[in-house]
Amino acid sequence: EGKGKKRNPLHDFKKTGELMLIKVNKKLEVKTKLLNTTEQCAKRCSRNKGLSFPCKAFAYDRVTKRCHWLSFNSLTNGVRKKQDHAFDLYEKKDYVRNCIIGKGADYKGTISVTKSGIQCQAWNSMIPHEH
Repeated sequence: EGKGKKRNPLHDFKKTGELMLIKVNKKLEVKTKLLNTTEQCAKRCSRNKGLSFPCKAFAYDRVTKRCHWLSFNSLTNGVRKKQDHAFDLYEKKDYVRNCIIGKGADYKGTISVTKSGIQCQAWNSMIPHEH
């Protein structure tokens, strides 16, 4: 079961149509390349292939078929959102997800308080609870 079926690389991304991210902080990195499909962009982003930074998102220009790999996402400081009909934004779910799946070992989100507002315990701390 499942043999011969390839996993769609877009499964790991959250899509927002007609949106582009603009970097205000000049230290944030972007790399672009012509690619025919969003699947190809997603595969490269997931593998960080040919990138000098961890890819957190990509924007695909449907008009020019150009992929823009981003070292940031919509939650990053120094970034602003821009409505743009040519682009679709794809953000890695691991970086924008506000929930923990399983034991949370791969969680990279930004939530640091409990539902009731209590500050979370740091991973490297054994106080107030042991792991």
